Amino acid sequence: MRFALLSLACALATPAAALEPFPHDFRAEDIQTDGATIHVRVGGHGPAVLMLHGFGDTGDMWAPLAARLEADHTVIVPDLRGMGLSSHPAGGYDKKSEAEDMARVLDTLHITQVDLVTHDIGNMVGFAFAELHPNRVTRFVIMDAPLPGIGDWEAQLTNPLLWHFNFRGPDEERLVAGRERIYLDRFYDELSVTPSAIDSATRAHYAALYARPGGMHSAFAQFAAFSQDAADNRAFIQNGPLTMPILAIGAEGSYGTRMAAMMRLVATNVTPAVIAHSGHWMMEEQPEATVNAIVPFLEAPVTNAYYLAELRLSRSDIDELPRTGAGAGTSHVAGIETVVLSGDPSAAGPYAIEIRIPPNTHIAPHTHRDNRYGVVLSGAWHFAYGPNGADAKTLGPGGLYTEPGGDPHAAFTGPEGADIYLTGIGPTDTVYVNAADAPATH
Repeated sequence: MRFALLSLACALATPAAALEPFPHDFRAEDIQTDGATIHVRVGGHGPAVLMLHGFGDTGDMWAPLAARLEADHTVIVPDLRGMGLSSHPAGGYDKKSEAEDMARVLDTLHITQVDLVTHDIGNMVGFAFAELHPNRVTRFVIMDAPLPGIGDWEAQLTNPLLWHFNFRGPDEERLVAGRERIYLDRFYDELSVTPSAIDSATRAHYAALYARPGGMHSAFAQFAAFSQDAADNRAFIQNGPLTMPILAIGAEGSYGTRMAAMMRLVATNVTPAVIAHSGHWMMEEQPEATVNAIVPFLEAPVTNAYYLAELRLSRSDIDELPRTGAGAGTSHVAGIETVVLSGDPSAAGPYAIEIRIPPNTHIAPHTHRDNRYGVVLSGAWHFAYGPNGADAKTLGPGGLYTEPGGDPHAAFTGPEGADIYLTGIGPTDTVYVNAADAPATH
């Protein structure tokens, strides 16, 4: 789905009066992850939305959006590791680790898929989550901050407005201790179009949270991890672009249309939006306009931007197509033949392949990043779910099965081999549960 450019040139809104509370029926939970305790607000009913805040805020920033969505969405609002009411561990501030915090939160809440809504450092955690768990993200709203290592990141590091990216250390913490409000005021004042929209009560609320023991140390650690985050992001994008619908929102007085330009470097289905009369703090400066941009995107049907060409192939047509070895979309086990019927499994977009597996072939547990359907054409295909490859079910000609993205599965053939059709939306990949099982050619 691709919206037209959303130029939200609303009239100047009245400055927000005070930090809005969450709806009364929201509950708070503290969820243990790997090395951290994450404070989470949960409320509402329906498809899940995960909202991730950034520096200078906590999850409290999302209350106006939560109030709009709770009637027909399950809303999950954590404080990131080391921020707000979450714990302040010594490490784990690289965004891959924080993304896994979010995966553990969702697992604990028994939530499989979410829409992501993120801002500032939350963008970086959300991007890592979408890369690590693409099958768990239905839509992605990303707001007004760069991604380490992506696009003009190096230029961002020399931007005078972003001097705080490298402001950290024991002496810096001593300078800020007891002056958290003064420090945060600098960001509210200089990165906004209307500083008065971020009122004194809101500023005092966040300053008190960042003044908690370890608060500023943990906040500085978020920035200290940027070099690792940049390396991780550059590795992520080698796997191909994200394919879920993305709404890239920039503030008119901040990143503007550059948000969409950046996301188009790493994703295939990007809709731009600009919030008028706002700086970086859109949920504080223009909450109504920002919520009005997000909600329709989350409520629209999920489609994709790929064109599926007309295609009719007879069996004889397919037999004339070129065959290759075990390529993209297979387990890379020697002896497997691949026939690409449509698309390219190594690129973004829908694809269909036929794989021909020789007799007595064993394929160890592995995953593919995309969701796939398989149909058995001939032979006997012994297929199992799970990291151990146990309890295989035998599927004969006409048998149908799925390969959910990210879920491990294994398979083997007997003396007759098997011939299979597979369809998915690439780019696909293959990751073995036990790296030692990966074929040498993989």
